[in-house]
Amino acid sequence: MMTDKSRDDSTAWSPWTTNPWNLGQTVSSYFVDAWQRAILYADIERQVGDQYQAQRKVEVPNVLNFPAELVMSGLTLPRPVNYLMVRIQAPEDQPTDPSKRPFLVVDPRAGHGPGIGGFKSDSEIGAALQAGHPCYFVGFLPDPVPGQTVEDVMRAHAAFVSKAAELHPESQGKPVVIGNCQAGWQVMMAAAVWPELFGPLILAGAPVSYWAGRNPMRYAGGLLGGSWLTAMTSDLGNGRFDGAWLVKNFENLDPANTLWSKQYNVYAKADTEAERYIGFEKYWGGYVFLNDVEMQYIVDNLFIGNKLSTAQLMTSDGIRIDLRNIRSPIVVFSSFGDNITPPAQALGWITDLYLDDDDVRSHDQTIVFTTHDRIGHLGIFVSGSVGSKEHRKFASTIDQIDLLPAGIYRATVEETPDDDTLLNDPYLMSVRQSNLAEIAEIVQPDPESDRRFAAAARLSEINLAFYKSTVQPWVKAFSTPYTAALLEAVNPMRLSYESWTSANPLAATIHEWAERIGEQRQAVEQDNPLLEAQENFSDAMERVLNNYRDRRDSIYQIWFDTVYGSPLMMALAGHAPGESTPARPHPGSSPEHLAFVRQQMHRLDGLLNEGGLLEAALRGLFHIVKQRDSVDERYHHAAMRLREQYDTGKVDIEKMRAAIREQALVLAHHGHKAIEAIPHLLSGHTPEEIRLVASLIKKLITAVDEQDAPPEAVVKASEEVLGLFEAAAKQQEQAGQSANADTKPVVNTATKTAAKSKTAPSAGKTQPAAKAAAKPAVAEPVKPVVKSAAKPLAQTAADVPAKVGETTAKPVEKAEAKTAAPNKVPAAPAKAAAEKAAPASGVSSVSAKSPAKTSASQSATANTAAGPKQGAAKGSGAVSKSASTGGATARNRQRKS
Repeated sequence: MMTDKSRDDSTAWSPWTTNPWNLGQTVSSYFVDAWQRAILYADIERQVGDQYQAQRKVEVPNVLNFPAELVMSGLTLPRPVNYLMVRIQAPEDQPTDPSKRPFLVVDPRAGHGPGIGGFKSDSEIGAALQAGHPCYFVGFLPDPVPGQTVEDVMRAHAAFVSKAAELHPESQGKPVVIGNCQAGWQVMMAAAVWPELFGPLILAGAPVSYWAGRNPMRYAGGLLGGSWLTAMTSDLGNGRFDGAWLVKNFENLDPANTLWSKQYNVYAKADTEAERYIGFEKYWGGYVFLNDVEMQYIVDNLFIGNKLSTAQLMTSDGIRIDLRNIRSPIVVFSSFGDNITPPAQALGWITDLYLDDDDVRSHDQTIVFTTHDRIGHLGIFVSGSVGSKEHRKFASTIDQIDLLPAGIYRATVEETPDDDTLLNDPYLMSVRQSNLAEIAEIVQPDPESDRRFAAAARLSEINLAFYKSTVQPWVKAFSTPYTAALLEAVNPMRLSYESWTSANPLAATIHEWAERIGEQRQAVEQDNPLLEAQENFSDAMERVLNNYRDRRDSIYQIWFDTVYGSPLMMALAGHAPGESTPARPHPGSSPEHLAFVRQQMHRLDGLLNEGGLLEAALRGLFHIVKQRDSVDERYHHAAMRLREQYDTGKVDIEKMRAAIREQALVLAHHGHKAIEAIPHLLSGHTPEEIRLVASLIKKLITAVDEQDAPPEAVVKASEEVLGLFEAAAKQQEQAGQSANADTKPVVNTATKTAAKSKTAPSAGKTQPAAKAAAKPAVAEPVKPVVKSAAKPLAQTAADVPAKVGETTAKPVEKAEAKTAAPNKVPAAPAKAAAEKAAPASGVSSVSAKSPAKTSASQSATANTAAGPKQGAAKGSGAVSKSASTGGATARNRQRKS
């Protein structure tokens, strides 16, 4: 079969057909090249076999490309496991930063040996080291500890994370854990039980929801009748499950690659593919074992039962493994080109656990997901393009991800604009707000399909019980270590490596020929028509095998749907024909859980008017940023530059993270009312502090907007927020001026003070002036949608006193002491006392929605200062009472209090 190019060119063969000598030379050169490539390919396969034998003799086989030293062994734990944690030694030219959080890369134990996370320099480990993070790797031995369970491995992971945190006490965050494939769900299980130990989680190609998607592997358990075959395989292995069978399942998914493409690519490029192919086969052929109890737990509860994503699993001590308990950000990385863990299986746990976006926020959970268009399953871990792009961005922006508020986000990595001055990186990560609906579009939940899988799970339980009751005793009786070793040796996956090694009598001859060919290589020209025909034949073979795969997978699905959709199988799962009852109860639909969500939402009602300068700044920033479709990492870099410029010192990342998450929730819950409450939050701060923070907000926004023109919505939101800050600053200035005017006669000189203390004026004469002085700093709070039992602002982070008498007594006493000096005028302490007393009388608010409205509000405030109003705001009686007395009377009362 010819390519389109050869068909279009009708004279492609003319130089050879018209000249017999050229034709002979063409055929001869091709066959010489083909023969030489065949010998080189055979020698490459011999090296692969020798490598397999050598790896089996290594005590701790791995494919790590980085030097490492042992830090902790799982064999020494109270419940020993075959896992190890090693410290990756950073290159001398790339020292790690002790202040940065450590990274733990956990490799999957799903048939292959460890090391895939550090297989190349451009890998997860390489990305972490390049970003300056201390890095650790969690691997495992080929043979499990007898009796170890999945729960034991969970405890080991928690112990490793705790050890990493202990080794880095100066780190500004908890350890980041990367879970590859099978290790992803195991890390999530550990983080759900011990959430206080874990920092951000990065799940790379990790299946968590096994009933989701349309990939054919999810039908395997049902078509084989359930997990009884897993139990029999473990019994034949004398209590161990050979991981080669798992790898065989992966191979069956893509017969074109398994049976043809992988080998043909090495044969066609025998001069250049040897090193890459031998290195890959070192990982692919490094089979390991699992205990029978481990494998049975995985198949029954995850692959077939799908119990993890719906919080149905429990530990041996009665703790429910609920993924909603994870409190650190979860980054999910998947690819549409992955036929082992497609995005639906990687993201389906989100729709399995949560009903809506409020449900996600009520659990204070942050989920960031990103998808790739075409990369395969192993490419997620070892592809150089992915390692130098996605993984490197995850490592360099992990502190920013850790500060994201609760909710669902979608991350994208693109090339950095050429004119950018904020980011010295070829790639730019952007994050935009997503929601449960977008996740559902990818997962496409299907209740009818779930009912069929529930029927398959029920049949699996029946078949497993039948096997254990009848056949298993006989299988175990005839299984010995000798028979297990024999079955291991004849495993098709292992036999392909062991059959062709240097021990074969022909291997030495082939190796000698290969060396001679390397010295006298005669490669064929690329325009040789026979070489083109060879490529066309290979393409045709791939198409045939791919067509076979597609037909086979369609038949699998039809069989599965027909068998387990039948009334009999549905009845086994407890579902009558036409019944719409869900196959499993949704964890978010129980009355207790719905009450919990309502309680969490009600808690936000009381936070509307609570906070100070930090809370106001965060609300303003979130309101502005919300107007953008997405936010990239340049905001973070601009903020870090401002932090260095103003030298504010080290920020406690945990406290900052808590404040950010809380204010984001308040803004999402209350909407624009949270913005209208900003002046109230600023009422306890000086105009200088307010204007400084406003200038920082403006610099932060404009630093990014200089690179990209801001949308009109961003400009309007910026003007609104900055206008509210300026209105609050002017309000405090007016309050200070009124307080000065009121307190001048009281503390003018020592002589006048003494005279006024003898003849104090009546309360009735001073009451209007006092009210007029206090009024500009007193404003009504923004009322929340639902009434709450929130504490007054005086008891919040602004440090404004709740009881005026207690906190103003000392300043007044100091003022009286200073009046004894004849040459000093202590107006400032009295002014400070009045300013402190004013905010405590209530909560101030400026309901300005634009600069124009802000000016109107300021004008109204000035008019209020000229004429006092009758009555006081609720909750300000103590302040009004003290403000209505004369100077000496007030001081006497403050001394008593």
